[in-house]
Amino acid sequence: MSSKTFPSLSLEQTLFDSGAKYVLGVDEVGRGAVAGPVAVGVVAINIEKLAEAWPAKLRDSKLLSEKAREEIFEPTAIWASNWAVGMASAQEIDDYGIVWSLEVSAKRAVDQLNLDLSGAIAILDGTHNWLARAPFAVHVQAKADRDCASVAAASVLAKVTRDRLMIELAESLPAYGLQGHKGYASAGHMAAIREFGPSVEHRKTWLTRILAGGSDAVGKEA
Repeated sequence: MSSKTFPSLSLEQTLFDSGAKYVLGVDEVGRGAVAGPVAVGVVAINIEKLAEAWPAKLRDSKLLSEKAREEIFEPTAIWASNWAVGMASAQEIDDYGIVWSLEVSAKRAVDQLNLDLSGAIAILDGTHNWLARAPFAVHVQAKADRDCASVAAASVLAKVTRDRLMIELAESLPAYGLQGHKGYASAGHMAAIREFGPSVEHRKTWLTRILAGGSDAVGKEA
């Protein structure tokens, strides 16, 4: 494993040095799925957190197996202390679009924190600032979920929280195998949609091409 896959708090330290009161690690999961909600994890750390050791196995959630994510969830939650996951439903994604849904999911997560975030700076994974209207500064960083411990923590907490929800949804929607692919466009999932039609948990506006017989390559993460 390359050392580049190990997160650190280097960027967080830099932001605290610049005067940040809190640093918010922000990451989304479920963006590319065709069923279920999109989820945004937010981890709020203060400068004292820099002296605390984060879980040794903490990584970007995409670099961990489902079993490893489950094992590290509780230690990550304890280290993060102030964290939350906000979601937007499949219906909201259909009605308002994915960017609005990401933004409102982040707001719902931040509202759960119940912290005064004046003077906070968020580290947002990716290359597009979909938090541009947030009431705090945003630092967009590609591969932040790989390189920044606060964002890696947000990715694990959001991923496991959403996966657990998809497993619950599978109990009431057994035909689609949601417990396995978590709403992403696996071959089996697409076959079930064609056979049974979309459920209330499917993003129907995302399925037009698939149901018309086009490409199945909608989402990759599982």
